[in-house]
Amino acid sequence: MRAITLTAISALFMTMTCFATASAQDEEPKLTIKPTGRILLDGAIYCPDGDGFADGAALPDIRMGAKVGYGNWGAKIDVGYGFGKISMKDVYIQYNFNENNLLRAGYFVHQFGLNAATSSSMKPAMEAPISDTFFNATGRNIGVMYVYDKEKFFVGVSGIVAGTSMTTPANEQAKVSVGALNRMVYRPYFSDGLVAQVGASLWYQSAMHKKIENEDGEAVASPGYFDFSAGFPTRVCKVNLLGADIQEAKGVFKFSPELLLAKDRVALESQYYYMNVSRKGDYKTYTAQGVYGLLRGLLIGDSYGYSHGDAGLATPKPGSLEMILGYNYMNANSRKAEVFGGISNDYSLTLNYYINKYMLARLRYSYTDVRHSAVQKDRHVSTIQARIQIIF
Repeated sequence: MRAITLTAISALFMTMTCFATASAQDEEPKLTIKPTGRILLDGAIYCPDGDGFADGAALPDIRMGAKVGYGNWGAKIDVGYGFGKISMKDVYIQYNFNENNLLRAGYFVHQFGLNAATSSSMKPAMEAPISDTFFNATGRNIGVMYVYDKEKFFVGVSGIVAGTSMTTPANEQAKVSVGALNRMVYRPYFSDGLVAQVGASLWYQSAMHKKIENEDGEAVASPGYFDFSAGFPTRVCKVNLLGADIQEAKGVFKFSPELLLAKDRVALESQYYYMNVSRKGDYKTYTAQGVYGLLRGLLIGDSYGYSHGDAGLATPKPGSLEMILGYNYMNANSRKAEVFGGISNDYSLTLNYYINKYMLARLRYSYTDVRHSAVQKDRHVSTIQARIQIIF
C-alpha cells in the first residue's frame, strides 16, 4: 500500500514538474526580428530652372534595417543611403513598462511638436514644413526619452546630447551641447472620424562648441554657436533657402504650440514655432519664428483615423486618395541681433494615393519665395514633384 502511495505521489510530482516546465516554456518571451526598409524615387521640374536647379530624378533615400522584440524589450537599427553617402538613422533600445509607459535610449527623433508623429518620408505634404526643418525640431539626437500615453493625455520628456555627438567624438567638440525637451498633448476626442487635439512643446539646449587652438597653441573650446538652415522643399536638388549663423551663443529656447482637428474626411493641422538664442556680452539676443498649416481632405476613402502612440493622425487606409493644401511662413531675420537668415513663404498642393499597405504615390506642386537671406538671393521657384515610395 505504501509503495503504491509513494508511486502515486511520485507520478503526481512528475506530472506537476512537467506542467510547470511546460508553463515556464510557454511564458518565455519570443524573440521577433522584423526587417524594415524604404525606397524613395523622386522626379522634379523647376520653373525657372538654372541657378542651382535642374530638372531630374533621384533616389534620395534608401534604407535597410530591423526591429527586434523580446518581451517588454525592443530595439531598432536603421541605415540610410542617399547620394553616395551612408548615414545612421534610428538606433535605439526601448523598454515598455506597459501599454501606456515606455523608456527609449539611443539615437532617434524625440517628441517635439506635431511633426514628431510622422517619419521624414510620411510627411502629409511630401516634405517637412520649412519651419520644422529650420528649427531642427524633429532632427535626431542621442538621448533618453520617457513617454506617457493614456486616454486624453500624451507626454514625452527627453534629455539629449545634441549637436554633432553622433558624428564627432566628445573630445573633438571640446564642450558637448546638452539639452532637455518635452511635448504635452491634450486630446478630448481621438476616435476614428473625430479628433480634437491641442499641445505644446518646450526645448532648451546649451550652445555648441568646436575644438580650436588659442594663441599659445593649446586646444580650447570655441565660443558657443548655433547654425540653423533650411533648403528649398525638394530632394532632387539641394539648394539653400534660409541660413543663420549665431556666434557667441549661450543657449537656445524653443516653444511650439500645435493644433490638430479632424471630422470624417477633413482634417486641419497647424504648428507655430518660436526660438530665442541668448548670447554673451553685448551681443543681442537672436529670435526667429515660423508657422505652417495643412488642410487635408480624403477625396476617396474612409474618415481619418488616429494613431495613439504617435499622438497624430493615422496613415489613411489603402486605396485612399488624399488632397492637401499647405502654407508655411518663416522669418529667420532678427534686426536686433543683426542676423539675417531670410524670410520665406511656401504654398503647396499635394495629392497622395495610398496604393496598398507598403506603396504610396505622390504628386506635389509648390511655390516658394525667399527674400533678405544671407545664403540666397531674393527669388521664387515653382516646383512640380512626383514620388513613388515603398516602405515596409
